[in-house]
Amino acid sequence: MHKNMGLLNNLMDHFNKAEFTVAPNKKLKTLSAAFKEAFNLTLVFYKGAQIADGDLTLKQLNDKVSKDVKKNTDAELKIKGSTKVGEAEQLFDKTFGVTVQIKDKEGKKLVPNEITIGQAARGEYK
Repeated sequence: MHKNMGLLNNLMDHFNKAEFTVAPNKKLKTLSAAFKEAFNLTLVFYKGAQIADGDLTLKQLNDKVSKDVKKNTDAELKIKGSTKVGEAEQLFDKTFGVTVQIKDKEGKKLVPNEITIGQAARGEYK
């Protein structure tokens, strides 16, 4: 890929006003579908080492995980294309106390933590 195009894409990700908002009262499958629509990537929620039931809300999952339950379960989280994958995954942990992984569109391969969500959405990784 042309270097200037990658730079332009990264700049556009930073200034793009589109963001993915996470509300604790939404079902996991709804959040995953919205994430795929926004970024063409798969967002997977975990309960321990197992994939969580998609019919749970984020708040319900928070109540079931073995980590310390976060007190601020009414908080909303906003993620933009300029957010690094690893930072987004950490935000879910810090805000809601849940583990997530961001994977490719098919949900088969983990996306590298050091690239932005915008880069991952465009497939700018190996």
